[in-house]
Amino acid sequence: MSRPSSFFGRFILKRTLTLASLLFFLSLFLGACGASGTPHTLTVYAAASLTDAFTEIGGAFEAEHPAVTVVFNFGGSQNLRTQIEQGAPADVFASANVKEMDALVAQNHVAPDAPRVFLTNQLVVILPEDNPADITSLEDLRKPDLKLVLAAEEVPAGRYARLVLDNLNSMFGADYKDSVLANVVSNEDNIRQAVTKVQLGEADASIVYVSDAVAAPELQRIEIPSEVNVIAEYPIAPLSNSSNSELADQFIAYILSPAGQATLAKWGFTPVDP
Repeated sequence: MSRPSSFFGRFILKRTLTLASLLFFLSLFLGACGASGTPHTLTVYAAASLTDAFTEIGGAFEAEHPAVTVVFNFGGSQNLRTQIEQGAPADVFASANVKEMDALVAQNHVAPDAPRVFLTNQLVVILPEDNPADITSLEDLRKPDLKLVLAAEEVPAGRYARLVLDNLNSMFGADYKDSVLANVVSNEDNIRQAVTKVQLGEADASIVYVSDAVAAPELQRIEIPSEVNVIAEYPIAPLSNSSNSELADQFIAYILSPAGQATLAKWGFTPVDP
């Protein structure tokens, strides 16, 4: 009678060991899955002028966070602000000016201490590659029958361009700005649309960010002296109602890191000390 009992005991022990082994390997498998992370989507609303730099930075961030997909919504900062005000889901907002960020802070979409200026930009005049209007100086922008495109005045780049024209009145006379604006044939919703029209030969010139000129090296450019140029400050912040607040903070930290700032400099922006 002892042999069946011994056999039964060995059977139970074998089954117990087999089950324990399965549980052990299952825990290893689940641990490996957990290491890769649960998939997340990080939604970043960013000024159109950041398209090239942020696209590259987004790829680098995804490489460091394999479970994360970064989705960008690029556009005029004022339009992006309106979308956020109307409830569009976003985790991070990067604006081409402080005004739009301040508006979101005032409405509690962004915490008061959250925005950080992470770069600056300046303006430059761009011309088609063949320069059919034969523009050789800033003063030439007032020539009659010139086709000039600008970002609309409510767009940060459009507002900055008009400030530059105000400053240039001191160099070329009080009527310079009005003469130049008389040549404007189109006011665009974002600065990239203005660049595209110059690239397509639909405009003789535009006033854009230096970063836009860097992204379109085939275009000619006329520099704007620093004493009449503007310094555009770009703030970035997580949204208060972000569903991925930790990832939003990590993305912003990457932007402010040496690697992120080097990418911004590559695309013509001036990094700032974090």
